[in-house]
Formats: sequence, structure tokens, C-alpha cells
Amino acid sequence: MTEEIDYFIGIKGSGMSALALILHDLGHTVLGSDITQFTFTQRGLESAGIKMLPFDADNIKPGYTIICGNSFTDEHPEVQRAKELGLPFFRYHEYLGKLLENYTSIGVAGAHGKTSTTGLLAHTLSGIDKTSYLIGDGTGKGTKDSKFFVFEADEYRRHFLAYHPDYLIATNIDFDHPDYYTGIEDVYDAFETEASQVKKAIFAWGDDKWLRKLTAKVPIYYYGLSDQDDYQAKNVERTTEGSGFDAYHDGQKIGHFFVPLFGEHSVLNALAVVAVSDAEGLNPDYIARELAGFKGVKRRFSETDVKGTVIIDDYAHHPNEIKATLDAARQKFPDKEIVAVFQPHTFSRTIAYLDEFAAVLNTADSVFVTPIFSSARESSGSVSAADVVAKIPKGGQVLQLEDVSPLLAHKDGVLVFMGAGDVQKYETAFKDLLNK
Repeated sequence: MTEEIDYFIGIKGSGMSALALILHDLGHTVLGSDITQFTFTQRGLESAGIKMLPFDADNIKPGYTIICGNSFTDEHPEVQRAKELGLPFFRYHEYLGKLLENYTSIGVAGAHGKTSTTGLLAHTLSGIDKTSYLIGDGTGKGTKDSKFFVFEADEYRRHFLAYHPDYLIATNIDFDHPDYYTGIEDVYDAFETEASQVKKAIFAWGDDKWLRKLTAKVPIYYYGLSDQDDYQAKNVERTTEGSGFDAYHDGQKIGHFFVPLFGEHSVLNALAVVAVSDAEGLNPDYIARELAGFKGVKRRFSETDVKGTVIIDDYAHHPNEIKATLDAARQKFPDKEIVAVFQPHTFSRTIAYLDEFAAVLNTADSVFVTPIFSSARESSGSVSAADVVAKIPKGGQVLQLEDVSPLLAHKDGVLVFMGAGDVQKYETAFKDLLNK
């Protein structure tokens, strides 16, 4: 008899590694393949004892259930072998959609803020009741007999339409992924379709004009800082320790909440968590307790200190995300120089947002831009890091990996490394230089 194995093609992907960890926790035998280069997601897989193989068609065996990452086409040798053998075959989002049916599921969607909000919600609910979760930083946990399943619902290529969650948090609607979406109306159309599939309620950021247009068969509760919002944060206090606020629902105070996070977006993310928890009837004192103990998620304002130099690592790669990250850095370090080190992600996104990147980077005290990170779908383009720098009113500098020494002139400041590619190799090079 052949052993039943869940086999992941592209197991090191952030969503894929998280899903692999969940199935492992739930007692499945998990195996997978990927590139041999080190990625930050593989630490969790190694700790769980999940084997990772180099890509090879001979890896695929009868009896396997195949879960395939969305980056891999039907021409991939392992995909072809799986099809030849007639094995059960799911794309990542299809398998996740099937898994959610067993729980009270809460999806988090939005162009920005998904991972931070998912992490905060997963942490909060886990401290109150049994919760499984899948976070876009590669973190996944499967808890048997869970009440809740918290997950990130990515709009890319409309993949989130595989999900029919009980609740949906929508942090914003913005034009991202210009390689797929034709414009903001196309993105809105995807969110409108997903909203129609939600079973109990939607929680949406009230200041987003596109989210205000949403229609659905279930109630839509808006959250934010204004009197027009159903869930409102009042008396907001942003200090170097974190952010506190009073939460109200339809004018009635729920309680006071503090989260050790920075930037206005962190207040909004915490308020969204309070809103969903309130809708599920959870005790406000428990919600407050869990929010106050949150430690953050990987690659979202992750802070290290190297010989007195503060280094922040963040996934920000869209103008609005960069704005939020720099805002958070100013809140926590009001008296220090804020230095932006930005790696543009893909040529199509850089061209689409050239002016916006320049404007938001200009809010830092000093700016460095690395060469553009290209993707498998797009290896070259007609724009460069120098074009971004040329647009920044206060100027900036192109930073090459071979020589990161210009950053040493700013070692008394806060260096914020931002990007969705491999900007961490610049961080590593700078840390090595500091340690010398």
C-alpha cells in the first residue's frame, strides 16, 4: 500500500510553506520541492522536519496529492509528471479554499496590510480560543479542533475567489499587480466578486472610496477614525512605546486597547481585529490582553540593532506601504535620521508608480535606491534605479551590492530597508560592514 503524502511543488513560497506547516500540524505527511538557494521561509519547514527536495520529475510518486504553487506553469516537469500519473492536483488557493470549509474562517484581503493584520488577528484569537492560521510571512499553524481559521486572502490573479469565508477584513483597494490587473476598476471588480462570497459579515476600512462602493449579501461594517464609521478608534495616542486607542461600535465604547506597533495603519489594523472579535462576542478584556502582547510578523517592521545602528526590515514595495513604514519609523524614532533603502520590485510596478515612489521616498531624510528586482515573468524593462533617484526632489543615491559603504555615513540613524525581493542581501552586506 502506498503511503499518502501531500507533495508541495514550490514548498518554500510564503503561502505554500505556511500551508505545509498547517497540514503537518494536522497530522498529514508532507514533502515538497523547490530551488536549492536559501529562503527565509525554510527555517520553519526545517524545524518541523519537513523534507525539501530539489525540483525533479522523479520526485513525484503514485499516491501523492499534489499542491502546486501558483508560480509554476503546467510545463514544469513535476507538474507534467503529476498529470501523467493522474494524481489529485490542486493549486495552492484551491486547496486552501477546500480546507477552510471546516472552520469559522476569517480572511484578510487588501492591496496593503494583509500580512500585518492577519498576524495580529491570528495572535489575538489564538490566545482566546483554538485557532489555525496562515500568514503571508510563511508562518502557518494547524490546531486540531480549531474554532477559527485566520488566513491571508491574496487578490493576485483573483486567487482569493477560491475562498468563501465566514468573515472578510478588507484593508483597502488599490491598483497593484499591473502585470495582471488593467486598472483600479478591475481590482474593484475582483473585490466585489469576493464580497459576494462572504457568509457572515465584511469589515472594511471606511476611508477607502472603493471599499465604500462595495455591495454584498451580508452586513458591511466600516472601521476607521471618523464618526461615519461603524467601528471607530477615538483618543488615539501614538508614542515611542506603541499605539493606544478607545474602540467604539455605533457610539458604544467596547474598551481601551494598546498594541506595541507603530504608524496610523497599526491603529487601523488593531481596530479591524477588535471589530471582528467583537462581532464574534469575544470578551474585550481578553482582546486587549492579547493585542498588548503582540510581537509582530516577519519582514514587517522587523527591527535589529547592530553595534548601535538601528536596522529595520520591511516588505513595503508599494508607495502606500512605504509611506506607512516611514510613518511608523518616525513615530518610534522621532529624534533620529530616517534613511530609506528601497529596492523597487519589478519593472512594470516601477514604471507604473515612478512619480509616487519619488514623492513618498522624499519624506525620508536620506534615500538610497538599489537596482530593480526582476521577476521570473519579467526579467528586463525600460526603467532603472537611477530613474527613481532622478525624480526624488531632495535627491538620493543608487546603491550597489558590491559597495554599501555609503550607508556608513548614516550609521547613527535608522536605516529602513524596504522591498519585496531580495533587499535583505543589502542588509546583510551592511551588517557585515558594521561588524568589521
